[in-house]
Amino acid sequence: MEQQNKIALVTGASRGIGAVIAKTLARDGFDIWLNYRSNDAQAQKIKTEIEALGRQCLLLKFDVADYKATEAALSPLLETQTPFVVVNNAGFRKDILLMWMKESEWKDVISVTLDGFFNVTKQVIPFMIRMRQGRIINISSAAAHFGVAGQSNYSAAKAGLIGATKSLAMEVAKRNVLVNAVSPGFINTEILEGLPMDQIIKTIPLGRVGNPEDVAEMVSFLASDKAGYITGKVFQIDGGIGA
Repeated sequence: MEQQNKIALVTGASRGIGAVIAKTLARDGFDIWLNYRSNDAQAQKIKTEIEALGRQCLLLKFDVADYKATEAALSPLLETQTPFVVVNNAGFRKDILLMWMKESEWKDVISVTLDGFFNVTKQVIPFMIRMRQGRIINISSAAAHFGVAGQSNYSAAKAGLIGATKSLAMEVAKRNVLVNAVSPGFINTEILEGLPMDQIIKTIPLGRVGNPEDVAEMVSFLASDKAGYITGKVFQIDGGIGA
């Protein structure tokens, strides 16, 4: 099935890194399927900004952690259109030391990241395989690579996403579907709220936090023809932490 414009599905895209990724891919010529969970006003704002770039933007309000809701939202669309790119960006932090962590604080963080990856990707991947093209780009975190006190739930979720990336890449490579992960470090978004930034900046070799655009441009590259021989890899956008 030949499509006039390529589509990028970006989850958790009403704010933060996800919103910038969506706008960057729109700049690159993709029409956007913009997933969000609750903030209608913010999602509409990003939609307006994408349309100002001359691209179409379809708002998809559903919780990626809910399999049935994900299926209900995507299944009708996939009958006639297949995204060329899926960016699994949805995720959040709920920081607390493990000894005080509630079961819900563990499961909620794991579910949005890992169940979200499964729920969304499972819907789309059969159609990518059928078309023999596609890109899955998973947004992990520097927390997957080194420890942060109070983030055992978040680190586990993001590290699990890297493992899933590598395994899925092996499964679908022969069908020309490429699967990679991007691991942002400390990026200037609301997710940094409450962290001891004065101490953290001292650990970053570049001496500053990154911007959402730094992450979005890597996603842009991985979605482009320039990245046609890259799969199963993890790209750390972190200012040199752990180098």
